[in-house]
Parts: sequence; C-alpha cells; structure tokens
Amino acid sequence: MKLAVVGGGSTYTPELIDGFARLRDTLPITELVLVDPAADRLELVGGLARRIFARQGHGGKIVTTSDVDAGVEGADAVLLQLRVGGQAARNQDETWPLECGCVGQETTGAGGLAKALRTVPVVLDIAERVRRTSPDAWIIDFTNPVGIVTRALLQAGHKAVGLCNVAIGFQRKFARMLGVTPADVHLDHVGLNHLTWETAVRLGGPEGENVLPRLLAEHGEAIADDLRLPHSIVDRLGVVPSYYLRYFYAHDEVVRELGTKPSRAAEVAAMEKELLEMYGDPALDEKPALLGKRGGAFYSEAAVDLAASLLGGGGSPYQVVNTRNDGTLPFLADDAVIEVQAAVGPTGAVPLPVAPLDPLYAGLIANVTAYEDLALEAALRGGRERVFRALLAHPLVGQYAYADGLTDRLVAHNREHLAWA
Repeated sequence: MKLAVVGGGSTYTPELIDGFARLRDTLPITELVLVDPAADRLELVGGLARRIFARQGHGGKIVTTSDVDAGVEGADAVLLQLRVGGQAARNQDETWPLECGCVGQETTGAGGLAKALRTVPVVLDIAERVRRTSPDAWIIDFTNPVGIVTRALLQAGHKAVGLCNVAIGFQRKFARMLGVTPADVHLDHVGLNHLTWETAVRLGGPEGENVLPRLLAEHGEAIADDLRLPHSIVDRLGVVPSYYLRYFYAHDEVVRELGTKPSRAAEVAAMEKELLEMYGDPALDEKPALLGKRGGAFYSEAAVDLAASLLGGGGSPYQVVNTRNDGTLPFLADDAVIEVQAAVGPTGAVPLPVAPLDPLYAGLIANVTAYEDLALEAALRGGRERVFRALLAHPLVGQYAYADGLTDRLVAHNREHLAWA
C-alpha cells in the first residue's frame, strides 16, 4: 500500500508518522512518500520519520520528494495538509481583520476567506495531478478551510473526503470523563467544518444510550472551561458546541482579546523553529512532547482510521467526515459539504441520518453555507466584487463598510497568491 502526504514537510508530519507506525496493523503501508517544495524542512522531517518507523519496527519505506507527480504516482491515497503562504500568510490572516473590528482567524471570517482563495487553486492543481497519475486514489483533505476545499474537490469530480480533528478530540475527552474506551463513544456531530455541535453522545453506536445530559450535569463546568464559554451558556444550549463557535457566540469579546496578544501564527512560528531544530537531532526517534502544543491532536489516529476504511481495511464503520450533504440536512443543497457521522467504506462516505435541527443551529449553518458558496465562487473565478459578496454574507462580517475595508486588505495582503489581482 502506497500513501503520499502532500505538505509532508509540515511540522505536523511526525504526529502522522507516529500514528502510521503505531497503527500499522490497521493501515499496512509499504511505501510512504512525503511531498513538499521546501527541501530543507522536508529532509529534516523525513529523517525523523524514518527514525520513528525504525524505532517502532515498521518495515515501510519512506521517500521524500519535491516532485508532486512522482510523489503521488501509484498512490492508493493522498493526504493533503497544505499551508499556502506558510505561517507568514497565516499571521496576516489573523491580524488585518482586527483593523476592521472583526475576528482574525485562519479558517473562518475574513482570514478564512483569504486562506480559501490562496488554497483552492493549488489543491485543485494537485488533485488533477493525482487524477492523471493515480485515478483510483482517494484524496483525504486536512487542508483548511476543509469544508470549502472538500467542496471544491468534489465539485471537480475527485474522489475526496474531508477530515478534521475536532470530533475525535471530543470523543477522546468524553471517553475519559465517562471512564470508557473511545470506541464506545459515538457522537451525534452535526454542522459544517469548524461550525459543529455535539447534539448527543451515545454509548455503543448510533442507536446507543444518549449520555450527553449526564456529561453536562457531571462535567459541564470542565467542558465549558475548555470551550472558553460560560457554563450557563452551555447549560442553556443543552449541546456541546465546537470551540470555533466562540467566534460567533462571543465575537466582540474575542476581538478584544486578540488585540492584546501576539497572533497564534507568531506563537506557532516560534514553536516550529524549535521543532525543526529538534527534528535535526539524529538521536531523536520519537515525536517530541512540544508537538502536542502545535495543534492537530489525534489527527494521525483519525487519518489512519479514515484511510483504512476507504482502502478496505479495518477502519471504524462510522466516522465524522466532511462529505456531500445529499439530503442529510434538508435545508441545504445536495452538493453542500457537511461535517457529520458517516458510514465509511471503499465506495466513500455516506452520512448517517440526522435528527431535525433546532433553528438556532440550522439558521447559522444555512448562513455560513451561503457564505461558503460565495467563497468558492471567488476562489474559482476571482474578482474584487466576488470577494466583497462573500465577506458581506459571512455572519462574522455582515456590514458593507466592514466588507469593503476587509476586501481591500485581503487583496493587498494576498496579491502574490491571487492570479487575478
């Protein structure tokens, strides 16, 4: 089995490698190709990856290359984990929106749109290369904004599934609180990427007992603290929102906070520098503890599970993924991409039925889906007016003066990545 990781020079990659090594019975990789244009980073990451495989007794071969076509040729699955423009572009995404009084974040709001505009054309080019060299390969997208990127891939006819680590993080956390194994916990997880709610937590599978009321009664304070939301709000909702909902539920508070501290991108850039120095140590043969602060917790386990199921191995029968709506949420178009529990196998991901949603959640999902429609149009066709329309539609922007100011800043900060600008 051959897997390729495009963006393999990421400091995330050793987390993925560790998962591949530990879970080799679930996903028996014979060749793993790390693809990245940054040769210096790639060799550091590739060297550590080989040492991790050797330490854990994995017999698979690890290859590094900057040639996308050669890297993906003959692959059974291709994982995408790109950051077009690197942490420098992310830092801009997280700062210039604050100048207009809006949240600066890399996956939602104006910063998220900038990332989508930079990323979608690059991902589609890579996907076309995969289609030419490995037409049967599955594309697993971990590249943000996952919902928009996955929709672009599916709309272009690619075999693609989107993946996020929010749900597996909740699953692991709830399992610890309940004193059960993660496999015992099934989430009724619904929404869009980075706009989701856990509406039930079931023991044993989709038809299992819903223990969410018990979790909220016994651990509500801890859950709310992790979300950085008031306990009273989580109680009133009666569901567990993802931590990204704080950008919507406490927008002005978040903007004030972000204006008083360095951007997350600045923190991560410093962390990455330290990590790369560690990766260059020939004695290091395991992922360092610092990587746990980098983000992406449990990403490797989710990726192994998804790849194993898509390739006919021993993955879990139900997984939270980003895939076509196809009537699951009746208030959205069939080709919208939603993030829900799905039955996953070699033919793809089929969403499980979802109970009718409270208008409090359905309304926001519909609003953000409309924004994503316009964002994808802007990413595919370009133009200032399309950018403006997408920003005006986003509930974190929503005012024409903000949308105009943000459009000017977005274009000014991203000209080198936007062919039409």
